[in-house]
This record gives sequence, structure tokens and C-alpha cells, in this order.
Amino acid sequence: MSGDRPDTGRVDSGPPDTGRVALVTGAGRGIGAETVRALCRRGYRVVAVDSGAGDTATDLPGVDYPLASREQLAALRAAHPDQIHTVLADVRDRAALDAAAATAVERFGRLDAAVAAAAVMVGGQPLWETPATHVQTLWDVDVLGVWNTAAACVPHMLAGPDPGGCRFTAVASAAGTRGLFHLAGYSMAKHAVIGLVRGLAADLVGTGVTAVAVSPGSTRTAMLAATAALYDLDGVESFASGQLTGRLIDPGEIAETIAFCCSVAGGVLTGSVVSAEGGFRG
Repeated sequence: MSGDRPDTGRVDSGPPDTGRVALVTGAGRGIGAETVRALCRRGYRVVAVDSGAGDTATDLPGVDYPLASREQLAALRAAHPDQIHTVLADVRDRAALDAAAATAVERFGRLDAAVAAAAVMVGGQPLWETPATHVQTLWDVDVLGVWNTAAACVPHMLAGPDPGGCRFTAVASAAGTRGLFHLAGYSMAKHAVIGLVRGLAADLVGTGVTAVAVSPGSTRTAMLAATAALYDLDGVESFASGQLTGRLIDPGEIAETIAFCCSVAGGVLTGSVVSAEGGFRG
């Protein structure tokens, strides 16, 4: 069903992106930061959300690498001071995300798109040796963080001036459709993200709001570096051989895919898993 937009069978890009408002989690670096930049180039105003925890995230068992810092989030805002409003919030904190989504409406007047890009990498052991606390970290951040983002943002989209143009996008992973060695917990979490998006898309039938998952392959990010460390690799370059492109993906390439998913034209993708894997073969 197409909600309040008639299905004419004609491709219509709709109104320009200028004036649209988005909220992006995991905005401090990597795919999240590049998505904020891509949306700003298209004229969006963006609420950029990140915990800014840096190397102080001691309450995340299994995460042994620094998260994005407050300084990285501030630098992102400085590049687009008239378009970006930053919020320090942990995606595990539903109340904090509720406040961030409300801020988007209060500050910019509406909320048209939300991107759940925040995630962590935990793994390195077979399933039966993985500590329960590590599994809980993955569940709380990578899955419930997406749930909280959707639950906080979708009501504002439904109540806004143009629900038919509103988009929810979650960053999944190539691990969301396959199992990866010593990453059973991470694979579980990303499979759950895809299931969450498909369920949300079904709940949104008839409203005009849509939901989609984007699955990157091996992308040059801090999370990929953390994955290399789990495998005792010297660096990330060896992952390039596992993709048909023969190279790692740049975060900006994934951001461009996400930006289309956030657009009015991207509504046709609802309920889909958009593969941006570079021909990932594992």
C-alpha cells in the first residue's frame, strides 16, 4: 500500500530535499558521520546523535576499542553549523532518544527521516565460549538501539506535515544474512535488525512512512579495524579479498545509499534489505 501518496506507476522524486530534517545515530564517525555529511549536501538539517563516549565506555563488556569522541561529534557540527544540531545520547537510553527526536521537531519544525547507524563490534570466540555479557552488549546497542530509535522517531513522522515522505533506515550488515566465523553474536544482532525493519515496515502499511535496512560489506571503519583485531590481523586490507570489488568500501559510498533511502523516492524500498556489500563473499 502506498499510504497517502497515490500509486501512479510513475517515478516521481517528489519535493527537493532542502527543508527536510533527519536524525542520525552513531553520528560521531564512520558511516554515521558520512551519512550526516551526505544529507547536509542534499539540504537536510540534521540532529546528529552519538554517545561521545570515546574510551570511557566501560559499561559495554566485550568492546575493547574506543568509541567516537565528543570532539569528533563537535567537528562534524563545525563543518555545517547552520544545518547540524548535535546531541550526546546513548541509543540504549530510550528517554534520551525521545528527547533527541523531540529536539528535531522543536528546533527544525519536523522530522522526515531517521537513520539508526549506531552499533558496536563484539566477538572473537565460538558461540559456546562467548560470555553472556558480550551477547547482552550486542543486543542492547545493535538491536535495542535500533528499536529505540524507531520508537522515538516514527511517532513524530506520523504526526508531521508529510508522513508519505518520511523514511526510517537501519544500518544492518552483510552479517545480517549469513554467519561469520567467531561472530555468532554479531550475526545474531544484525539478523535481528533486519527482522525489526521488516516488522516495522509491516506496521507502517497505509501510513506513508517506510522502513528499510541497508547492509554494508567490509567498510573502512573503526568497527572493521576492531574486527581485524578479533582475528589477530595486522590491518583491515585482507578483508578486501572477500569482496567482488577487490577493495574495501568507503563509508561515504554507504552514506550515499542511505541518503537515497531517506529520500522521498526511496519509499519504494520499504521492507527491503538494500545490499551495499560490494559483492561480499565472506
